[in-house]
Amino acid sequence: MSRCLRFFLLLPALVCAAPLLFAQAPPPPAPIPAPIRAAHTLFIANAGMDAFSLQAFQELGLAKTNTYDSLYAAIESWKTVQLVSSPADADLVLNIRCTAPFIGNHNGWNFQDVLATTTWQFQYEITIYDAKTHFLLWTLTEPVRPANLTATWHKNIANANAILAGQLQALLAPPPSPTNP
Repeated sequence: MSRCLRFFLLLPALVCAAPLLFAQAPPPPAPIPAPIRAAHTLFIANAGMDAFSLQAFQELGLAKTNTYDSLYAAIESWKTVQLVSSPADADLVLNIRCTAPFIGNHNGWNFQDVLATTTWQFQYEITIYDAKTHFLLWTLTEPVRPANLTATWHKNIANANAILAGQLQALLAPPPSPTNP
């Protein structure tokens, strides 16, 4: 068989394999900032909530400190970090906040139009600051799934709090030690 014929017979296989041959591996994960990994003491600041979230929490019968209280209780149960009562005594300051940014399609900013066509997506956010430099290090955000029943709202809020606490715990965990081949 001639070289030319072999080439044309192999060409479809080469075309199909080309993306695999030239595909780049995803970059390795960037390192977590050192102050986060080295933290032993945390101060939690209650950054509150926006007006819509506050009204919703009142209608659901939830305390306006629910988000703060849930995060505090979760971290207090961990054995890896210690909560302190002053930011001056902390390695990291965590700001916890509940917001409900609006989403929707509306034409312009007419209040009635916005009110009629807008929905809100509740979310929790933890912003992590270096206590010594006051520099923003990281932000975690977790949406709260919407619901129709009050009991389901309570469950979804608790789930979002638990997920956010789990993300924070994973972020604060020491880096995995390199394995020796």
